[in-house]
Amino acid sequence: MSDTIESRLKDRGITLPVAAAPAANYLPFTISGNTLYLSGQLPMENGKVAVTGIVGRDVDVAAAQRAAELCAINILAQAKAALGGDLGRIRRILKLNGFIASMPEFTEQHLVMNGASNLIADLLGDAGKHARAAVGMAALPLNASVEIDAIIEIDA
Repeated sequence: MSDTIESRLKDRGITLPVAAAPAANYLPFTISGNTLYLSGQLPMENGKVAVTGIVGRDVDVAAAQRAAELCAINILAQAKAALGGDLGRIRRILKLNGFIASMPEFTEQHLVMNGASNLIADLLGDAGKHARAAVGMAALPLNASVEIDAIIEIDA
């Protein structure tokens, strides 16, 4: 599957960044058996948070979807680092948990998460179809608009 994922990334003009180092006292990932747990990923691009602010006030849905897509790209970058550079070890994306910094009256977190879900499903096919949560938050680290973590089944 690695060649497929890598070729689909290339077809979309996406180059995975170097996986971000932890910004505090935590690990970027842990592996237990055949399950890879990835810490939350921010919408980082070129070494900085690309989409900041509160959705529904500072950020519209389209920009927030782009933030979620960037989080998904960073999820794949972390997965690649965790798996020794071999995305082919991914069996299935089990779950994405999305946290959206949004106004209390904003109720379209699910639409924001489509930015990540659509990209993951497009890149991984059936293995990218996943369970998910989309939760509104008062604020996120570094004023990011979106943060997403992942649980992934892998070849051990």
